[in-house]
Amino acid sequence: MTKRRSARVHRQTKETDVRIELCLDGRGRCDVRTGLPFLDHMIELLGRHSLMDLTVKAKGDLKVDYHHTVEDIGLALGAALDQALGKRAGIRRYGASEIPMDEALTRVALDLGGRPCLVKAMACRKRRILDFDLSLFDDFFQALVVQARLNLHIDQVRGDEAHHAWESVFKALARALRAACELDPRERGVPSSKGTL
Repeated sequence: MTKRRSARVHRQTKETDVRIELCLDGRGRCDVRTGLPFLDHMIELLGRHSLMDLTVKAKGDLKVDYHHTVEDIGLALGAALDQALGKRAGIRRYGASEIPMDEALTRVALDLGGRPCLVKAMACRKRRILDFDLSLFDDFFQALVVQARLNLHIDQVRGDEAHHAWESVFKALARALRAACELDPRERGVPSSKGTL
């Protein structure tokens, strides 16, 4: 049996305190408590549909703004992914998924090749869900790709209702991550012509 790929990250600043435990080879069990219910829901979808076991506990200066908490969770989650992947030997490296959620449809493609890049185009133009500013996901994803060292393309083809739109994004990301992190029985080393990622 192969060793379970897991990580623990604790990020503490004057503005936030974020603890993340992650297991890539899990069953999609999640315990997420950030103080931001919509963000909790999206991260739970990410864990469940990627089959990562994921614990996220965050305390932040939410009375000031949600930005610090959302961004720092992205940073910590990205760092945990990077740590759990180790040298990235034996992984499939690439993943892609296309997920519908009612009227919304999102395509996600990613590369765990070590080069951070975010390209995102959303069809949904809604700005808020309750008091959650959806533009904060820009900071979340940018932080995630930098710390996880991944290339992430999010293309939302259509989506009118904001909850459906973002649910399709996180589910598509989850399924693409699941594919990219999966161990390839035919890959003996690092999946790169350079010999390293």
